[in-house]
Amino acid sequence: MEKNKPVIAISGSTGFVGTNLRKFLSAQNIPIISLSRKKQKPLKSEKTLVFSDVGNIQKIQCDALVHLIGTGAQTISSDYESVNVEQTQKIINLCKKSKIKKIIYISGLGVSDNATFGYFISKLKAELLIKESGLDYTILRASYIVGNDDPLTQNLTNQIKNGVILVPGSGSYRLQPISVGDVCRVILESVRNKNLSNKTVDLVGPKTISFANYVRKFVRGKKAKIKKIPLEQAYFDALNHPENALYGIDDLNIMVGDFTSSHHVLEKLSGIKLKTPEIL
Repeated sequence: MEKNKPVIAISGSTGFVGTNLRKFLSAQNIPIISLSRKKQKPLKSEKTLVFSDVGNIQKIQCDALVHLIGTGAQTISSDYESVNVEQTQKIINLCKKSKIKKIIYISGLGVSDNATFGYFISKLKAELLIKESGLDYTILRASYIVGNDDPLTQNLTNQIKNGVILVPGSGSYRLQPISVGDVCRVILESVRNKNLSNKTVDLVGPKTISFANYVRKFVRGKKAKIKKIPLEQAYFDALNHPENALYGIDDLNIMVGDFTSSHHVLEKLSGIKLKTPEIL
């Protein structure tokens, strides 16, 4: 193993952040072990370990594991407890069996001991499991992570196809987007940098913007109208017609929660000068 070239495992490696992280690490010739439920073409310096249940993986050899498995919406077969909490415990068990000392976990901005709704409660439970595991950890509480084909961009792009983007309520609640490129840099620093050892840090960009203004910037130059709808209607649709709703219950909870933070803490600990996402 080369000095300053840690071997990094990634769970949830086929998602938006996982895919970008793999490309980022591969470009730097950093060895990667991707944990995935489906086969994928390996990148340079990458090995893929396909599994049906992460709990059945016996052992892997790496220096750190980036835990990205998670869900932001519930169904009967895939709820927050079984995915966000139980999968985290399985990842912790894998780290201990494999003697992996470092875990990096993506949580959510706004998660706290005062959490009252399902998604945040599950993320808090996962955080506590990690903190009590005895592993060296970095927990990154993420705002909206943006880049090509991120979930928010996908949502708004699909709405544009119908000619209208809906803004629940006033749209004055704020986002603090961070670019996926900066997220990848922070994750690597979390492996290398002792300043981020056993820390819980808000993963936020340098600028805040209201959701209404974000949508205006997104729509610029595109053929689509912006329509505000009452919050009551947005929540009604999410509760009663979830298969067609443009925003889920916890999407709305997070949006109207108006969660923001100081990016200076992240910059100081990581030594990274964060960039303003292009859309802003």
